[in-house]
Amino acid sequence: MDLGLKDKVALVAAASRGLGKATAEELAREGASLVLCSRNDQTLNEAAEQIRRDTGQQVVTVVADVSSPTDVKRVVETALERLSRVDILVTNAGGPPAGSFESLSLEQWEIATRLTLFSAIELARHVLPGMKDRRWGRILNITSIAVKQPVENLILSNSLRAGVTGFARTLANEVAPFGVTVNNILPGYTSTERVEELAGMMARKEGISSDEFKSRWENEIPMRRLGEPREFAALAAFLVSERASYITGTSIQVDGGWIKSLY
Repeated sequence: MDLGLKDKVALVAAASRGLGKATAEELAREGASLVLCSRNDQTLNEAAEQIRRDTGQQVVTVVADVSSPTDVKRVVETALERLSRVDILVTNAGGPPAGSFESLSLEQWEIATRLTLFSAIELARHVLPGMKDRRWGRILNITSIAVKQPVENLILSNSLRAGVTGFARTLANEVAPFGVTVNNILPGYTSTERVEELAGMMARKEGISSDEFKSRWENEIPMRRLGEPREFAALAAFLVSERASYITGTSIQVDGGWIKSLY
């Protein structure tokens, strides 16, 4: 299937590893040029070099922290200077820390809000004018299964990713007349560094091994395994494609059947 992504320009946030990197790789394979940002200069450049080598596509990198509005503006300005436009935006950020309500301070809530919610808002704010002018654009927010079925001990993620969902659903209606779609993709338990770190932290609290803790997640998943980043990226590439031009305002999970609700 030709997704119609050849010569499109995609900006992918938090793209040095995990789901962001997998999504960037998939878009490059479909012919898109990339602008990638991450806080870690070394892993960002390593990811970019790998994608260039494997796909032959142009990849621009910007070291940036998406929780900083100044950095977000600089990322988009660099994209416009180097590649003239942004056709596709994939918002993404490292997950906020685990913890119960009483264990988290106001400062932690504020930091998590800037990272998880405001980053998506600011990235969209800066790319939307060009998308509306060209009457074509795709915004895809990487959120979490937690927005449909809250995950124990992840109150920050449960709360703020739900906020991203509400923002995206409302924005989708506002920009639909301009040919711009806005969707959310909800990763379940996937074999990424973030999930490994979370499993390790939870396991240490209970005095068990990380593998033992991950086996609990696997037993909750009907497919009895964690997902692979490439499986997530396949849907991401479709949702930002020309072929998905009539899909907007949706939140689609990639979770092996973990979410139990009907919707």
